[in-house]
Amino acid sequence: MSAAQPSSEPSLRRYLEHPRGGPTVLRIVLGTQLRRLREAAGITREAAGDAIRGSHAKISRLELGRVSCKERDVADLLTLYNVTDEAARSDFLKLAGRTSTPGWWHQYGDVLPGWFETHIGLEEAASVIRTYEVQFVPGLLQTAEYARAVAQLGHPRSTPEEIERRVQLRVQRQELLTLRDAPRVWAVIDEASLRRPLGGPEVMAGQLRHLLKMAELPNVTLQIAPFSLGGLAAAGGPITILRFLEPDLPDIVYLEQLTSALYLDKRDDVDHYLAVMDRLSAQSESPRESLAILERLLKQES
Repeated sequence: MSAAQPSSEPSLRRYLEHPRGGPTVLRIVLGTQLRRLREAAGITREAAGDAIRGSHAKISRLELGRVSCKERDVADLLTLYNVTDEAARSDFLKLAGRTSTPGWWHQYGDVLPGWFETHIGLEEAASVIRTYEVQFVPGLLQTAEYARAVAQLGHPRSTPEEIERRVQLRVQRQELLTLRDAPRVWAVIDEASLRRPLGGPEVMAGQLRHLLKMAELPNVTLQIAPFSLGGLAAAGGPITILRFLEPDLPDIVYLEQLTSALYLDKRDDVDHYLAVMDRLSAQSESPRESLAILERLLKQES
């Protein structure tokens, strides 16, 4: 084995023994490890591309985790990088085989855009999810009734069957919150989204009760950004920051738009949004006062 291999094997073994996040995360982990091996061996992307009958662009996509990879290609790269240890090669090849295995959300492919599929995979693997929402209650904290109203608003041309599929997808995503190793969710919710009667008073009252219940979970922290703040540090739109225990996965900022999303992982970008989220949390009401606000809003809806 080369000098770079001993540190890479435990990372691969963890994901083989405890897979989490589906193919999205597995591709990123595998790609990162292959990039480290290539750099340690002093081999260019062009040379690596030639070894698998591809281009340097293909190697770049593979190392960034944007595409699945054939086991044959991984085997050829390992040979090029002088990885001869059979146990290490076996781990790499097993992981490569799993990068094309569909995640549970694949069954919702008819209503799930590709750009959001990536987010679900990352969400599944995250250890901390920090989110700020302006217009809606965060998706992980929505009731089925509220989610239905959101889906109808965002997809007015969808059939009732498609709307229900979207609701089912959102509800299944939320099972993540009650797993044994559930991520910590820290949500800052703009007061405007709580006062907007989406779906009607009964739906909104149910949503407020659900938020109070979710706040009882040890891994969920809720804060409300009240109207009294005036301008906010995150003026513009919703923000989600995903953090991972796995060192091969950098913090990722997720910025959702109407028909697409941005995924930022450059250190400067992430640091900027982390600072924004820190200011938002400092400006918003404390978790205790936020629960009191929810109670008052619920009385107004009742």
